[in-house]
Amino acid sequence: MGNSVTSNDILTALRQVQDPDLKKDIVTLGFVRKAQASGSQVDIEITVPTPIFPGYEKMRLEISKRVQGLPGVSAINVTMVGEVSGEPASNKGGLPGIKNIIAVGSGKGGVGKSTVTANLAVGLAHYGAKVGLVDGDIYGPTVPIMLGAKEHDLQQNERGIIPIESHGVKFMSMGLLSKGSAPLIWRGPMAHKAVQESLLHVDWGNLDYLFVDMPPGTGDVHLTLVQTVPVTGAVLVSTPQDVGLTISLKTFKLFEQTKVPLLGIIENMSYHVCSNCGSREEIFGHGAVAEEAAKLKIPFLGEIPLDRSIRQCADEGMPVIIANPESPSAKVYLQITERLAAQVKILNHTRKPLIVIEEEPESSSQAFSV
Repeated sequence: MGNSVTSNDILTALRQVQDPDLKKDIVTLGFVRKAQASGSQVDIEITVPTPIFPGYEKMRLEISKRVQGLPGVSAINVTMVGEVSGEPASNKGGLPGIKNIIAVGSGKGGVGKSTVTANLAVGLAHYGAKVGLVDGDIYGPTVPIMLGAKEHDLQQNERGIIPIESHGVKFMSMGLLSKGSAPLIWRGPMAHKAVQESLLHVDWGNLDYLFVDMPPGTGDVHLTLVQTVPVTGAVLVSTPQDVGLTISLKTFKLFEQTKVPLLGIIENMSYHVCSNCGSREEIFGHGAVAEEAAKLKIPFLGEIPLDRSIRQCADEGMPVIIANPESPSAKVYLQITERLAAQVKILNHTRKPLIVIEEEPESSSQAFSV
């Protein structure tokens, strides 16, 4: 009996395990929901504030290693659960039930922003998050094509417009109302109203993340978004060449002036790998986006290649992240998705106090849970 492990022993061991993004131990962060010893068997449940990505496997292994070293422990079962952090907008005005609203913007058109947004949304849904997407590009909506739902018709219920669901993502787009080549010939006030309708009059339900695919530039839609709903943060998409980066930084200034935190910047069309010889060609230059991100202290989320399969998959309505998940491009997207979720986690962590869990007296029960 002298070697029986206690809940305090387990918590002490777990205090040696840090979250790689928040730089604090998982006990102090309140991630440990259960630490129960039954004889030599230990059951641990860890709840983390993001979807469960492959990157958490390192944490799981470290937890097992730390607890395995305790006297009297012969078997460990570690369960990890993802509960995305964020504050539902119903608590602060805006969209009820939505934890995080993420704007994705670029300074100019043609940088692949909508393709990036679609793949990020589908990637988070792939890992179990509840995800929505608003196609904020009123005049050039492409999301219905990229998500393979361009022929779908919208319907309504008593709570509003029912969003279309494709590849695990709920989305709303003006492209569902103006199909084919028919243009939307609207003045600014109509675009303003359309964005508000797409946000506020849609039955989104409960979402962990709602992406808003912004049009190029710094116009009406951007101001409508930040004035209508509480935006958690923004992501910038840029290409490496100077002109693309220079114009993207105007969008950065817009978000900065409207007090929207920058979650990160992505370099799209970063390089091309020849399908015949495998050589890497940096067609539009390379490294400028990462350098600018470091200068401005914006997280650099990663580099996406100029890959024909990304375009082909988008045209076929099947984002590459699920159409060909083992491809190099899909793996890059998944890494960027994980980094983005980490930045949302970091931002939300700074907005609320830590949940500090006290250790139990030695005379208490062998089980610990919250």
